[in-house]
Amino acid sequence: MLKTFPRLSHHAQTVRMRRLGEVAPGEIGTHWNKVGVSLHNLPRKDTDNFELGKAKPANRAKMRLILAIATTGRREVLSDTISQIVHQTRLPDLVAISVASPEDVDSAVLETLPCARMIVSGPKGLCAQRNRMLALLGPDDIMLLIDDDFLMAPDYLAQMLTLFETCPDIVMTTGTVIADGIGGPGFGLQEGLSELGSARGMTGAPMHETYNGYGCNMAFRARPVVEGNLRFDERLPLYGWLEDVDFSRRLAPHGRIVRSDALLGVHLGTKMGRTSGTRLGYSQVANPIYLIGKGTMHPRLAIWHVVKNIAANLLHASRPEPWVDRRGRLRGNFIALGDLLRGRMAPERVLSL
Repeated sequence: MLKTFPRLSHHAQTVRMRRLGEVAPGEIGTHWNKVGVSLHNLPRKDTDNFELGKAKPANRAKMRLILAIATTGRREVLSDTISQIVHQTRLPDLVAISVASPEDVDSAVLETLPCARMIVSGPKGLCAQRNRMLALLGPDDIMLLIDDDFLMAPDYLAQMLTLFETCPDIVMTTGTVIADGIGGPGFGLQEGLSELGSARGMTGAPMHETYNGYGCNMAFRARPVVEGNLRFDERLPLYGWLEDVDFSRRLAPHGRIVRSDALLGVHLGTKMGRTSGTRLGYSQVANPIYLIGKGTMHPRLAIWHVVKNIAANLLHASRPEPWVDRRGRLRGNFIALGDLLRGRMAPERVLSL
């Protein structure tokens, strides 16, 4: 018999227990081996020692580690990433997948993970989807957000927990991306695994102070998020664009933000299912200007982002790379600049383009 729990706080809705893959839009679905249990409102001692069916969490650390992935329309890409999680030397305590549709995730692949897993479903948009996973956090948790096409070195999670346990002044860390397909045509799974090779981090490897976490792989302590009710800014719609900078800078007063050479990974940069060129081009201008006004991005850095992207789009517009809609991006850039001059520019405007 399934057990029900009180209504979740923040952005969560009423928890309904269903079998994997049967999550309706707008619901929070909680699943494990065809049995659903809400981990969010259980007492801490229960979440540290839960056991359902034959699966058990491989580790019971003081910090509960939640691996969180937001995805939309990239079912096969997500499946490849999920299949690699089993190679971690320290498994997550919970894998949370945030989707806009039940078809976004292959529940059979998710069921192969030997740890707790959860699907949350609701409106499309990176910030909104990540916020639904933030609502699962308890104050002592660590959450690692990765893109649905990010491959971790096998010791990534173990090294990450060691970092947080030994450096209490660190509030956020991001890994070292040893190969990033986002600036090119992208990597297939086998190419990514080849790039990753036998990479392993070294405990005590150098850490570098950084302005923000890289959105494809960034981890943070939950306490300031829970106590301050911090959320990704849903005024940055669709792909988000600089949502990682905004979230990082709002965490910055609570501790150091570092990039660690002990956390290694490959970002495949898969091109399918991404935002249209015109919409992305608009966000390249509108989002950094919006963050200046919000106070979460230094004006010099924001203007540099705007100028750099417009220049790149202008330079390549006549002979664009096959994998980039440069002309669409440039069109979006100019629409945003026109809106800025008219005093009506806003990140949400991309939804009407």
